[in-house]
Amino acid sequence: MGFIYNIVVRLLILGMKIGRFFNAKIKKGWEGRQQSESILQKAFSPKDKVIWMHAASLGEYEQGLPVLEKLKEQYPAHKILVTFFSPSGYENIAKKEHIANAVCYLPFDDDKSLDAFLSYFSPELFLTVKYDYWYHLFEKLRAQRVPIFVISALFYKKQVFFKPYGKWFVRQLKKNVCCFFHQTEESCTLAKSIGIAQSHISGDTRFDRVKTIRNRNNEVPYITAFKEEKKLVVFGSSWNSEEAVAEMAASCSEAKIIIAPHDLKRIPILKTIFPNALLYSGVNDEKELASSNVLIIDCIGILSKLYAYADIAVVGGGFHSLGLHNILEAATFGIPVVFGNHYKKNPEADTLIKNNGGKAFAKENDATQFVLKLIEDKALRDSMGTNAKNFINSQANATEKVVSFIINNAHKCR
Repeated sequence: MGFIYNIVVRLLILGMKIGRFFNAKIKKGWEGRQQSESILQKAFSPKDKVIWMHAASLGEYEQGLPVLEKLKEQYPAHKILVTFFSPSGYENIAKKEHIANAVCYLPFDDDKSLDAFLSYFSPELFLTVKYDYWYHLFEKLRAQRVPIFVISALFYKKQVFFKPYGKWFVRQLKKNVCCFFHQTEESCTLAKSIGIAQSHISGDTRFDRVKTIRNRNNEVPYITAFKEEKKLVVFGSSWNSEEAVAEMAASCSEAKIIIAPHDLKRIPILKTIFPNALLYSGVNDEKELASSNVLIIDCIGILSKLYAYADIAVVGGGFHSLGLHNILEAATFGIPVVFGNHYKKNPEADTLIKNNGGKAFAKENDATQFVLKLIEDKALRDSMGTNAKNFINSQANATEKVVSFIINNAHKCR
């Protein structure tokens, strides 16, 4: 099985090498990896003690960040490295203020790439978030006696580990990972059913993250003036289905609409759908805001703050198989959350629905009708909003559990 895995890795490298000529996202990932060693060389020396957190993309970074921040408090002399696999995660974090001494791409999972990468620093601790497992990397880290922990792990029955050919992968995880901190009891039970005994239920660290987000300064220029006295519906990380809902909801005279697309390449499409909409970057005067009831966010990094102004949130990704985006960032502000029903990898969606703080739909038209009902029905809006906030507040402090375990047990994994 290891032979097949190596072939897959080589095909991945070859695919990216060729694909960079045809796809801008792949090109960013390829070129970014060429810069990683330079970034590491500037940030670290081989003697530096480094806490390294890997996140596949932005969502996983947000999930792991509370743990990273607490560990930095405990080990202030240690340096911080954050790596991403996805350009969307790297682009969002590398260009903003962040906790890390260095942010770069994860190297390819082959000996040459990993040996070059690891020659620039000495990892003291390695964290990976949710389910991004790279087996040669894990082997090399454990050979250096680096403890490996998985934050907010999420196992589900369709993963490779539960297939007849998945035993090799399971053996690698059992041998190399010190502890899996599971989001749910179901995930922990599944892991133990295949022999991964080093499993503990901690809860989801994203709840800690969104509580922090709620309590920071969430002011965004022009949004209060745009909202006026109307009900504000924020469409966060939208795709075409959510934008279809926005198009129908925009006809309601009692509402104002903000659309923050998941991919900024959708901006020209949105301008076609909403010809009278304003682009956020183009607003220079509050008087302009009265001319439209639709505002398109054409920049990154402010969506979580926009939810602080919203009366209703429609979160993208749930109407197709790519998966639901972060609903907790909206729920923490005490507003109803509406989304599509494709969310098998998001157990928090089921729980939010059960707590009557959110609602999922299979069809865009049904979602639209419910959004319109929420705009009109203050009692329903307030009730769902209160339930959403209470749901966030009721979650245990997963970060404290994870950090306490790491501090007390990391030395046992060396």
